[in-house]
Amino acid sequence: MEISRKYGRTHHYPFSPGATSDDRINLNYWEDFQSIQHIVHTEKLDGENNCLNRYGVFARSHGAPTTSPWTRQIRQQWELLKNDLGDYEIFGENLYAIHSIEYRKLPTHFFVFGIRQSDYWLSWDETQFIAQLFDLPIVPELGKVNMPVSKSDFEANIMALAAQPSVLDSYDLITQKPCTIEGIVSRNIDEYPVDRFAQNVIKYVRKGHVKTDEHWTRDWKRAALIDEKGGEACGN
Repeated sequence: MEISRKYGRTHHYPFSPGATSDDRINLNYWEDFQSIQHIVHTEKLDGENNCLNRYGVFARSHGAPTTSPWTRQIRQQWELLKNDLGDYEIFGENLYAIHSIEYRKLPTHFFVFGIRQSDYWLSWDETQFIAQLFDLPIVPELGKVNMPVSKSDFEANIMALAAQPSVLDSYDLITQKPCTIEGIVSRNIDEYPVDRFAQNVIKYVRKGHVKTDEHWTRDWKRAALIDEKGGEACGN
């Protein structure tokens, strides 16, 4: 039995090249987006989905708080925040461990992408405001779209954004060469009910993204921060 609700599975765009047979695809995304006024595109970072709430720090499973070694730092940070979280559930990407992309301009390891409160996902503005109160950075914002626009322009914009490197300086773990971002997450800028998640959030993922194998949890490596390399952090 889970002690809190886990993050829902994000559906892919129909034109997302990284969708596999196990993934869910929103074939009706364009119809869903017609009822949305404003959409924000954010960078899909290559890490682990972690949730901070009053009960602890959770990975994908919310049956019990995580104890993995790569969440040690965020669990220490949670100890300082736990008494102020209330009914906020802060979801973010934990980049402490390197997955398929190595980021060489990381100012920190945890980036917020959503905040749930009871039966609603908070608006993007509220998410940024609350994250700032807790001194937590937000995932890189790539652009906003004021609907309506043409479907062809909307999709072309996503593919153009997805062809860019990360502002956090993305490198392929295997080739050690610069690479594009993992993908894009598009969401309704306004708040929306938890049970309407699939109609308000959707992703685009590059083809053949995952480069890790079953030995990853044994051989994982910590991602270095920019100030540990003597450089300057790339701001969001």
